[in-house]
Parts: sequence; C-alpha cells; structure tokens
Amino acid sequence: MQAVLAKKIGMSRAISEETGAVVPVTLLQVGEAEVLTVKTDEKDGYSAVVLGAFPRTVKQKNKNQQFKFVKEVCCEAAGVKVGDSFGAAALEGVAAVKVTGVSKGRGFSGVIKRHNFARGRETHGSHHHREPGSVGMCSKPGRILKGKRLPGQYGAKQVSLRSAKLVQVDADRGLVAVKGAVPGAKNSFVFLSAVSA
Repeated sequence: MQAVLAKKIGMSRAISEETGAVVPVTLLQVGEAEVLTVKTDEKDGYSAVVLGAFPRTVKQKNKNQQFKFVKEVCCEAAGVKVGDSFGAAALEGVAAVKVTGVSKGRGFSGVIKRHNFARGRETHGSHHHREPGSVGMCSKPGRILKGKRLPGQYGAKQVSLRSAKLVQVDADRGLVAVKGAVPGAKNSFVFLSAVSA
C-alpha cells in the first residue's frame, strides 16, 4: 500500500541533479504507520484500512487512542492484516503524491486577508480603507445573496494537493521531501498517497 502518515517539519531546498536549479521543498517526517483495523466488504460494506502513527507516551485503553494520528484509508485490503506497518519505504519509486492536511487557522479575518481585496485610498477624506464596501441591494430580492465574499472564519480546513512532486525519499531516516508548500503549520500531520501517472 503506497500511503503513509507524516508530520510536517518545515521548508528547505534541494538542488536538482539534472539542471542544478534550486528547488523549494517541504520536509516531512514519516511515522511507522501500524494497521489498527481492516474493514472488508462482507463485514463493513466497504474495503478500508485504519492506520495509526506517532504513538503517545501514555498508554490508552483504546487502540486508536494510543496514536496521535489515526487515518482511515479506502483501499483494497487484500493481503493486509492487523499489526502490519508501513514506513517511508512505501513511497520509493513514486513520482507524485496527493498530500492532505489541515491549513493554518487564521481566525476571523477581513476581506483583504481572506479574499485579497484591494485597499481603499488613504487620502482626501476617504473613510474606506479596509472595509468590504457596499454589499446591499434594492428591494428585490432585498437580501445578501449566498456566496458573497465577506469577512469570516479563514483557514483551519482540510486541503489537498492533487499531484505534488516527490523530490526525495530517505527510508533510513524516515524523511520525505515534497516539492513546494504543504498545507498546515509546523508539527501538523499530513496524509500522503501515491498518484498514478
């Protein structure tokens, strides 16, 4: 199974062997993902595997609570049994991966930060600097339509990169380098799965 659970370390750079160009990469620490549960079509109605990585220091009674990061992966569970483990070696030979994580939470944000609106001018008595501007309408329909870009909660949502290039895999140290930025803050957890070419 070409899927791993990882923790974001931070940004770095790598030098391309072909062109010598500097490539920005995100370093990820891959944890040994242990198979906690195997779900089958006969028993559960679908095929999936529940993986757990990064064990807690304090033992919990529930097996799923013994790990900091638990993820259910929909896949063919043939040949996979409880107790098997997957590390960074599962991604060797893979060119691109799908990266799923939770983006940084930015709280309640205005339209400039949330939707990239332009500022109002600062001179000649203008009172419009960071406000969204007029949002009302006439008597019909007499309300603000859904989907209007306004201030609100920004970030802290699940984000997926569909096809991120895998630059380097170090199975011995459990490190993976993915080209570009990866959603989430430092020390946040991400899920990587191989993308078919």
